[in-house]
Amino acid sequence: MGPKKKSAIPDRWTDYKAVGKQIPGTRFIAFKVPLKQALHRHLHESEVFGPLDLMDVLKKEGEELGLIIDLTFTTRYYQPQDLPDTLHYLKIFTAGHEVPSDSTIMSFKKAVRRFLHDNQNNDKLIGVHCTHGLNRTGYLVCRYLIDVDGVEPHEAIDLFNKARGHSIERQNYLEDLKSGPKRSNDGMDEPEQEPVKGGARNNRNDSTVHEPHSSFRRREDYRDRFEFFDQTWSNNQARPCLRPWFPTPPHRAPPPLLPTPSFRGPPPLLPTPTPGAWFDFRAGHYPAPPPNPNFMPRYTFGEVPRGHTRRKKKPRANHKHATDTPYS
Repeated sequence: MGPKKKSAIPDRWTDYKAVGKQIPGTRFIAFKVPLKQALHRHLHESEVFGPLDLMDVLKKEGEELGLIIDLTFTTRYYQPQDLPDTLHYLKIFTAGHEVPSDSTIMSFKKAVRRFLHDNQNNDKLIGVHCTHGLNRTGYLVCRYLIDVDGVEPHEAIDLFNKARGHSIERQNYLEDLKSGPKRSNDGMDEPEQEPVKGGARNNRNDSTVHEPHSSFRRREDYRDRFEFFDQTWSNNQARPCLRPWFPTPPHRAPPPLLPTPSFRGPPPLLPTPTPGAWFDFRAGHYPAPPPNPNFMPRYTFGEVPRGHTRRKKKPRANHKHATDTPYS
């Protein structure tokens, strides 16, 4: 079996109840991870559970959520921007199948203590979830009740199981809660990680949105679109088409075509030259160019130019020793 795609629904996610009840005497409420809009196409309409579906369930119960602590070891299920802007969100990466480390337990305690300190005058709840909202969630909630509130391990486990509607399944978690040592609370009141605020607006009250069983309806971001186009489609299955990110303006009608001129025959030909016009050129004889006074000399061969005189030859002087005869 090949590896799962990142766009797939978590394994056994549909087998668990979406949201539990508030744990009596605490502000904790556990639920499974809500899924972003891009993953809803893999679910039946009755199985869809997203961030705004969570808000609807709590609103029907007359409860208000103030903080979400995300314990999943990934960020592919949803982003803080998918949450309503009335919520605060805190991410604590917690590996599954193993008992959380002491640093993870301390981070959870600090987040809870800070929220309780800042919300003493209201009844807002602390929502905690992992993938199924059961094992990692149950362990850290029970660990807080045991270490901080002084609740007995068996009582803490029973409170969580009844409120969640499912029982903690991991035996190593149960054994550590029942017989493991208590973790230190030193430094629990020191602030550590700042929660972030949700970036989405609750559009459920908008009159333009009336889609049942849907989580927060928004334009899908680029991650959703890449995950969507990464899927494989069979030959006989029609591939759905996404709506554009931005509304496209109406197309304008093409401009009217210009009228085609009537055919008037071929264009007139150039006049044919006379037969002897280029005879000299064809025969290789070029006509003599007309004289140009600017380049022609002002005298002819053998003529003395004006202002010039011939140099006179000097007469040969007779040497005083010269004689008529060569031998004397």
